Amino acid sequence: MASPRLRYGGFSRSGNVYSLTTATLGREALFADAANVAILIDTLRFVERKGFSHSLAWVVMPDHLHWLMELRSETLAECMALLKSRSSRLLNRRLERRGSLWQHGYHDHAVRSDESLHEKAMYILANPVRAGLVSALGEYPHAWCRWPL
Repeated sequence: MASPRLRYGGFSRSGNVYSLTTATLGREALFADAANVAILIDTLRFVERKGFSHSLAWVVMPDHLHWLMELRSETLAECMALLKSRSSRLLNRRLERRGSLWQHGYHDHAVRSDESLHEKAMYILANPVRAGLVSALGEYPHAWCRWPL
């Protein structure tokens, strides 16, 4: 399901940069397990290899994902559907269960041309610090950025 804002007159466009947040169903801490994180990270890379996205930064929190990316093809809704469906299938197989793993929808913010992508990336990478999971930027193992810290 697309972001509610996209349903009310917004649209996604290839070449635009988006800051995305999506959470697990019931905010289950699926990504407290490093093996589950590895599956999600592999899925982010899969979506990029398929040509849907170009990742700029991401952080996998215990119960949600923050992702800064440039949309390369398809729509944002199709990109997120691929991410969620593939990761759900692989995680359900690993966890020997069925059903939804993600909440419906996601939060999206189209990054304006006057906004600094580097500042957006640093804000995303600082989420584990703000959540008290680590004490300094760069310590969290499940984060990545195209730019040096």
